[in-house]
Amino acid sequence: MRKLENSELDRKSIEDFKQSEKTPIIIVLDDIRSLHNIGSVFRTADAFLIEKIYLCGITATPPNKEIHKTALGATETVVWEHCNDVLEVIQNLKDNSVTVLAIEQVESAIFLQDFTIEKDKKYALVFGNEVFGVSQEAVVLCDGCIEIPQLGTKHSLNISVSAGIVVWDLFQKMKWNV
Repeated sequence: MRKLENSELDRKSIEDFKQSEKTPIIIVLDDIRSLHNIGSVFRTADAFLIEKIYLCGITATPPNKEIHKTALGATETVVWEHCNDVLEVIQNLKDNSVTVLAIEQVESAIFLQDFTIEKDKKYALVFGNEVFGVSQEAVVLCDGCIEIPQLGTKHSLNISVSAGIVVWDLFQKMKWNV
């Protein structure tokens, strides 16, 4: 077995990425403090051809050298928009027939492994602040909540890790399990 060289990976150019059919997932980041978390989410979004990222509240925006350290250029490929009010973003998405789901631990949350994708539906995933999570107001406005099951002593995951887990799960359900 031999590691592949970057030249053998058949990666898209920026232009090819922009013209590619996107995965019907939108990511909403609300009040994310860590620039490294923001960059990591951009990189995940690039890897799975995510449609768009909304950067809400205090979430920093590109260009930013600290975001770039982890995004590694994904801020040039993934469409993004900054909005001050996450509640406005959620409502606008819902008004445009997007199913909006908070990634949070709440009563009646659906465990990620039990979440079923509906064909021809677009989803928005709301990820909240590193300390406080998704705000209660945003949770109430969402169509539902997904929880990542955790079996250890900690009750939370890093937001960029959570985004990677949930995006991968929905992506593979959309591409291979439908």
